[in-house]
Amino acid sequence: MNDWNAWQRSWDRQQEWYLADREERFRVMLDLVEAVAGPAPRVLDLACGTGSISERLFARLPGAVSVGVDLDPALLAIARGHFAGEQRLTLVTADLRDPQWAAALPEGPYDAVLTATALHWLGTDDLLRLYGDLAGLVRPGGLFLNADHTPEPGIPLLRAADDEFQQRRRERESAEGVLDWQGWWAAAATDPLLAEPVAARSAVYRDHKDCEVHPADWHTARLVEAGFREAGVAWRSVSDSLVAAVR
Repeated sequence: MNDWNAWQRSWDRQQEWYLADREERFRVMLDLVEAVAGPAPRVLDLACGTGSISERLFARLPGAVSVGVDLDPALLAIARGHFAGEQRLTLVTADLRDPQWAAALPEGPYDAVLTATALHWLGTDDLLRLYGDLAGLVRPGGLFLNADHTPEPGIPLLRAADDEFQQRRRERESAEGVLDWQGWWAAAATDPLLAEPVAARSAVYRDHKDCEVHPADWHTARLVEAGFREAGVAWRSVSDSLVAAVR
């Protein structure tokens, strides 16, 4: 690959290898943003990566503005290159595990905070503190929307069937040349555009490890405790859900 736009597309395709219904969850997310905030929302794209959510936000609602925040230097490099000259997007480097992370943001409040497939990397204590932070960043009546892994404990047969189905799909797509996570990062490390930020990423995430995941009703209860007026599930698959909370 030889340009930032190609890397943006490649990232999206790699993510779709894991999440075949990725675009559907984005659609539901933006439906809710438009319903609550209208055609020109001010959005916080939390753990934004390459800016996939913001890109779809601008396509759907051209009057929107977005603040994307992430820690990953490689993904932020792609976002900065892909969105070069885009006045509607402000990119911020911050670590969500740092209790002072929000000090790096443009001043709130925000109409909506959107995030996808990211917060499961946080430990439970950091996640609970983050929920409280977000309750202070979203305006009254605004939204927090989190599409992420929320495995339900009471459906082991459905989960096993879905796991097998998704594995067969991924095997077909791998045979067609679609990269998985490890393959994508290996390719990125060899591209002169990304070699330096990929090396920097290795230092940033040297202690990175999987954290505990929770079912959707755990998240909805914790969000209400953090200060949101209500929370529920706006969309779900067998393994994932879109948790929506109203401030």
